[in-house]
Amino acid sequence: MRDSNTAFHRRPGNFVLAAMITTLIALAAVPLGWLPTVGATSPQKIGARIPFVGCSADGQTGPVNAPRGTTVVLPVAAELARRLSYYKPEGGFGVLAPRGWHCFQIYGSNGSALYVGPQPMVASDLSTGTWSGFAGPIIELLYEYGGTSGRFTVAEIIARVFPTHREFVDKVIEEGFASADSFQFGPFPNDSLAYRTRDVVEFQTPSDADGLGTYSRLRKNAEPINGVAILVGETPDLALLSVRLPQSQPDLKSAIIHQLVRETTHPANQ
Repeated sequence: MRDSNTAFHRRPGNFVLAAMITTLIALAAVPLGWLPTVGATSPQKIGARIPFVGCSADGQTGPVNAPRGTTVVLPVAAELARRLSYYKPEGGFGVLAPRGWHCFQIYGSNGSALYVGPQPMVASDLSTGTWSGFAGPIIELLYEYGGTSGRFTVAEIIARVFPTHREFVDKVIEEGFASADSFQFGPFPNDSLAYRTRDVVEFQTPSDADGLGTYSRLRKNAEPINGVAILVGETPDLALLSVRLPQSQPDLKSAIIHQLVRETTHPANQ
């Protein structure tokens, strides 16, 4: 019987077939969303080109100009990408939101809050003591530092939805600046939670109810609020995204949430 390996080397057709199979196997091993470019020395991301919108900011050390950019390439379905832009301040993470919206970031030593909505925003509107929050469509990305005064907010959310990080809450209580009674352990009663990992939980706060969605600056109304809470890094920090979109755009929610999860958990892929 003839050696099958020898047959591949002697017959050009079989050699080409073997090479094709080898190539397909190699491509299958490449991480999702990445393929090499001919002549390139680094991988190129596969995805849709989405307009970049820079967000102005104001806070503890004064105003910060919006960064400049043109487009970003993100792993978003083309039919959704046509209706989205990527909004980002000079410091911190960015978010996807409906195209044509406006954005502004407030920041301090505790962290930052990025707001993206259909109406223009300025610092005076967001920081006045008489402002009661957003009643309509809005996206809020709250980012709190676990190593500064933001640790109290981080501890509050950990107490609510991250039971495996209870030690962080205990350490904050031991400092003596916050009592154990100031933390509510266990989820908001009306929230629906879906854990993706021990550090990532998606949520929905239903209409006319309080929950993670209304924790910061979103007022409850007849529309539900979707979002995700993410613990970032070893400290950890907290990213809390709350999304309330117009009734005509509910299909954008998943893309908005999942992009923030990708960005905060795999920053090297951005």
